[in-house]
Amino acid sequence: MFILLPPSEGKADAPRRGRAVDLATLSVPELGDARRQVLDDLVALAADPQLAIGTLGLGAGQTGEVERNARLASAPAVAAGKVYTGVLYDALGLAGLDAAAKRRAAKQLLIFSGLWGVVGVGDRIPPYRCSIGVRLPSTGPLAAHWKAALKAPLDALAGDELVLDLRSSAYAGMWTPPHAVTVRVLHGGKVVSHFNKATKGRIVRALLESGARPRTPARLTQTLRDLGYRVEEPRPGQLDIHVEQL
Repeated sequence: MFILLPPSEGKADAPRRGRAVDLATLSVPELGDARRQVLDDLVALAADPQLAIGTLGLGAGQTGEVERNARLASAPAVAAGKVYTGVLYDALGLAGLDAAAKRRAAKQLLIFSGLWGVVGVGDRIPPYRCSIGVRLPSTGPLAAHWKAALKAPLDALAGDELVLDLRSSAYAGMWTPPHAVTVRVLHGGKVVSHFNKATKGRIVRALLESGARPRTPARLTQTLRDLGYRVEEPRPGQLDIHVEQL
C-alpha cells in the first residue's frame, strides 16, 4: 500500500552545510526533466523579488522566502521528512518511529509538491516556497504541468497496489490513483479542518508501526478498526474516521 501526503506550507530551516539537491537521486527519477524545468523557472523568478512575491502569493514581508528560492540549486539539502513541518507531520512524528517503521515509511510514503512533483521521505531536498496553485512564467500552471508529468510513472509505480490518499484537494488533482481510498475526519458528524491533519498524521503513524499492508479497502477498514479507530464507509473509495476528542 502506498500512502499519499500533501506537503506543508511551512518548511524547516535549511542546514548551513551539506550537499545540494541531486535530481537524479530523487524518487521516481523519470520526473527529472519536469523537475529541472520547475526548479530553473523558480530560481529565475527569484531574480525579480516583486514579481516573485506576487507570483508565489506571498506578503511584502516574506522576501526571505524569495531569497531562499534563489539559492535552491546550491542550497544544502536534507531528507524531505525533515523539511516538511506542521500539524500532520508533527502527529506523524517520523523521527520517533522505530527502525522497521522508518523502513516502511521510506517505501510507502509519497509527498506531493509544487516544485518536485512527488518525493519520498528520504529524498534530500532544500526547503523552498512554491505551492501547486502557482503559475510560473515559463512552466505555466504547475497543476497542469504535474498532472501531465506524473500520470505515466505513478500509474506504473502504483500498479494494482491500494493507495491511501490523504492529500488536500489542491494536490489531489496532480494524480488520480487507480485504486484509491480517501479519508474524511468527522467530529460530532461534522467534517473538521485543523484536527483533520492531526488525525491523518496519527493514522499514518499507526499503520507504519503496525506493519499492516492491506490490499483492499475492506482490509484497510478492518485494519483501522483494529487500531482503535471508528470507521465508516459512506461510499466506495471513501472512509469516514470519527473522532471523539479534538
